[in-house]
Parts: sequence; structure tokens; C-alpha cells
Amino acid sequence: MASSAKRRAVGLGENPEESEHSSDENPEDDEDSLEDDSEASEEEINEEVLVDFEAHTISGTDFNGVKKLLQQLFLKAHVNTAEMTDIIIQQNHIGSVIRQAEVPEDSDEEDPDEVFGFISMLNLTERKGVQCVEEVKELIVDQCEKNTNHSVMEQLELILSDTSKPVGLLLSERFINVPPQIALPLHKQLQEEIAEAQRTNKPSGKCHYCLMISKTCKEVTKSIPARGGAPKDEYLFVNAEEEFFYEQAIMKFHYSVQDEADSCLSGRWSFDDVPMKPFRTVMLIPADRMPIIMDKLKEYLTV
Repeated sequence: MASSAKRRAVGLGENPEESEHSSDENPEDDEDSLEDDSEASEEEINEEVLVDFEAHTISGTDFNGVKKLLQQLFLKAHVNTAEMTDIIIQQNHIGSVIRQAEVPEDSDEEDPDEVFGFISMLNLTERKGVQCVEEVKELIVDQCEKNTNHSVMEQLELILSDTSKPVGLLLSERFINVPPQIALPLHKQLQEEIAEAQRTNKPSGKCHYCLMISKTCKEVTKSIPARGGAPKDEYLFVNAEEEFFYEQAIMKFHYSVQDEADSCLSGRWSFDDVPMKPFRTVMLIPADRMPIIMDKLKEYLTV
């Protein structure tokens, strides 16, 4: 699968001594140089690089890459991401990792097998009692109690404890510069693998509900009107395609992770230079609504 990835400029610096020296010699040349630097910066920021990605079966060599992406999602939450990574690798009949298709031998890439993203599903009901699974459920219920009313929390606890209707945790994480178009074949493949797992009675077969924790952001300056009801949600999804899952969710709520990180991922984050406050958005989607979501993904993400 071929996708276009934007190269992010992390900043351009200059040698202070050279800058001071050139300024003393010829101020006009210095102004011209600054203009050239500005143009060069603009070109570098807007530079687009074509990268071919391939989906691979998850293996033991992907441990560090998958764990890093899980930490990007859970931040400082008390969730054993190492144990979760081990489970994802063990059940490699479900899920995929994204790697660069071909890395030239003379490339500057430090790790040709670097994981750019992954997708998987953990059956929370089937793995009841496993430490990381119980920690995830505790995290979700705790945040639900803090950010919704009591009846919603009771409903969530009932669903999570009902062994007759398994709940699967859908994990879909990637680097921020990997475009959403790559999500379409990954989700399609995942649904096929889940169906096959159910048919052959393998672990993490088809679930009745799909639980997702999405990275979202909201403008720092957004305020709720004093009257007239609550405003329309202004949450922006870091993984853009997850908005389609949000539309089909029967239960959803947001919780802030501002105290855990000052960005949606790492470093500082903004959309069009507008400061954003990081959130996590929890969604519970009935599995029978997945075909609707897949149709939406095909409609909007087909290149």
C-alpha cells in the first residue's frame, strides 16, 4: 500500500557566531540571507515524501515499537503496556504492524524494521483476570464515573461483566505523519481475521461490542455557553477515521489527559497554530455496526 507522508520540520537553527559575524560585515546581505532562510524553511516544512508501507504479521521483533505506540495512547495511566504488548504478539493471528516497504541500504533510517503503526483486538471478556486487561477496565470505569452520570457508569460496568456478550478492545495506533488512508486496508484485514478466529475457535474471536480509546484534542480557548444548552462537540480526532466509529457508538465520553502530557502525542501540539488540550475519547460500538463503519471508511479513505 502506498501512502503520502508529510515530513515534519522540528526547527531550523543557525550558528550564533556565524550569524553575528555576517551581521557585522554586511547587514544587507544578512537581510537577504534571512529571506532565503525563510523561503528554505517554508520549502522544507511543505516538503512531501512518498513512502510505501506494508502490513506484516506482528512478531516478537515488534515488541518495542508496539509498546511505544501503546504508551502514546495510555500515557501515564496505570496500565501494564509491556504485558499488553506480549499478548498482542502472542495472538498474532489477529492484527498487523505497519512498516516501510523498502528501505535502501544507503538510507539514513536507523531501523529498517521500525513500526510505524499497528492494529489489533483484545478480547477483554475472554482475558478476564489478566493484569493489563483489568487495569484497562478499571481505567475506563473510573473515568466514566468522573465524566458521566451514575446510570452510564452502571451500564458500562454491566456490559463489561456480561460474559455472554464479549467486549473487544480495538487498538489502532500509528505515528502522526502516517496518513489515515492506511487505516482502510488494516481495518478490513482485521475484520476478516476476527471472523476467521471465530470460525476456528481461536482466541479473540468476534466480540459483541467493540471498545475504543481514541486520542482527541479540543481548543484550549473553547468555552461552554452560560445558557442555551451544551455546544456541539468540538473534539478533533488525531486518527481522523475514528470519527466514523464515534458516530456509531452507543456510549461515549471524553476525559482530559492534560496533567499527563502537554500534547496529544508528544511535544507540543496545535492545529493551524491553535493550542489544543489533549483528551481521550472512549467509545462503545455494537459489533453489528461495523459494516456501516467499513462502508464509511471505504467512501472517505479510498485513494
